Amino acid sequence: MPVRVLPHDPSWADAFAIEAASLIRALAPLPLVLHHIGSTAIAGIHAKPIIDLLGEVPSLAQLDARAETMTRLGYEVMGSYGIDGRRYFRKSDAVGRRSHHLHMFEARSPHVARHLAFRDYLRAHADIARAYSDLKRRITEAGGASWDDYMDAKDPFVARIEPQALAWYNAQRR
Repeated sequence: MPVRVLPHDPSWADAFAIEAASLIRALAPLPLVLHHIGSTAIAGIHAKPIIDLLGEVPSLAQLDARAETMTRLGYEVMGSYGIDGRRYFRKSDAVGRRSHHLHMFEARSPHVARHLAFRDYLRAHADIARAYSDLKRRITEAGGASWDDYMDAKDPFVARIEPQALAWYNAQRR
């Protein structure tokens, strides 16, 4: 199925909050911090209509022990899915369209800061957010971009911005 991006929808923040509350409730008493990441978390830019969540847990082993709970919540358990120290889960809606991506890391993983830095940097730099949005629209305009095509086309932008975002993010936290 080709990738599509839509103009920002303010209801995405509510969708994140609902899913986060469901996860926190289902995984209790596991301490869990959840963040809304990805383009649906950045006002004013186009995004795939998929809610990206970033979770921090004390231990991935504790999370792994709750794989059955994640399955009951409708998530596919994908393992590290190419990133060491991550547990990746994906969820689809009733008609089979992807609705959520959940990236879980141990608290203090450098991947947490990397994701939050990129999100916060785009939130604070409208010109860069707009350029990212325009790129995503160009990639998907023709209507035939596969997931791999989409990711391959936007990865160079992310790789170029990420070091700036991390430097900015770390300076903000001092």
